[in-house]
Amino acid sequence: MPSKYPVLPTEEVIRRLRTFGFAVVSQKGSHRKYSDGKHTCIVPMHDEVRKGTLQSILEQAIVSLEAFMRAGK
Repeated sequence: MPSKYPVLPTEEVIRRLRTFGFAVVSQKGSHRKYSDGKHTCIVPMHDEVRKGTLQSILEQAIVSLEAFMRAGK
């Protein structure tokens, strides 16, 4: 069964997270920490975010995939 999570460029993931109020808190190596004041998520600063990594980011941020995908439109 194919995953419903897409592979996205990192900048696209960050842009969409910002629509939910997330901002950079800190960075360690190639990973940035984003927070909206209540929730924190870690985003790897690679060329693209893979499906499982995106799923983990959205779980940390408490954002549904549907809402996240609508934020890009």
